[in-house]
Amino acid sequence: MASGFFAVFDDIAILMDDMATMSQVATKKTAGILGDDLAVAAEQASGFLASRELPVIWAIFKGSALNKLIILPLAFLLSAFAPFLIAPILIMGGIYLAYEGMEKIYEYLFHKQTEKKGNHVVTKTKEELLAYEKVKVKSAIRTDFILSIEIIIIALSAVSQEELMVQIGVVTFVAFLATVAVYGLVALLVRMDDFGYKLVSINNDAKSFMHKFGQLLIASLPKVIRALTVIGTIAMLLVAGGIFVHNIHAIHDALSGIPTILGELLIGAIVGTLALIPMELYHQKQKV
Repeated sequence: MASGFFAVFDDIAILMDDMATMSQVATKKTAGILGDDLAVAAEQASGFLASRELPVIWAIFKGSALNKLIILPLAFLLSAFAPFLIAPILIMGGIYLAYEGMEKIYEYLFHKQTEKKGNHVVTKTKEELLAYEKVKVKSAIRTDFILSIEIIIIALSAVSQEELMVQIGVVTFVAFLATVAVYGLVALLVRMDDFGYKLVSINNDAKSFMHKFGQLLIASLPKVIRALTVIGTIAMLLVAGGIFVHNIHAIHDALSGIPTILGELLIGAIVGTLALIPMELYHQKQKV
């Protein structure tokens, strides 16, 4: 009887060791898109009142966790019974991400210029701000859903030859990392200025290192957010382009002589533009 228990424990230890080893492999393969996810999440979680930043991040975090709970079992089922559906699902997600990226560029280039021409300042009411917040949160959760699919599928492909329990453990760990680590870092980023103000208030000596460091954090936050906005937009186009390049052989072959990152960015921009044009025409028609 004792030997049976030891055999069970030995099997569990081997299984845990396999999970740990393969988790490292899967995490390395998804590191790039996890970085993209962080940039996109930080960009979409910014632009709110300071008092609403953490509640917004918490709302997006809960939506992201729910996304993972929906995607994980479906991914395992698709991998087992309908693997041929994975590529089309990824491509549909790629179209959405490319559209999101190019829409942000279009908004910046055209709508921002239109706003600059106005001579009045529009003050939004509390209800309007909350409505805007809900729209932004929903958009962030939708984008997270697409990125989550890509992260989970890549992680799953890294352990596709392993036994089912290892697949479940590894992919679940990567999904957990993609939610907790990403939004934890986003929360730290958006509160960076508060930490800076705290350091400045504690250290009254303007020449002290901590006082200067606090001022640096305060001054850096707007620049970091702007940088992450740009990085997040580029990241969406890169992820979208990567989906097409890796899943459509004709596109992969056509870009064989171009550096990978440039090819993926180009395809993401082209697909996003092709998706953006009919949507903008539709919106213009609705306004008439």
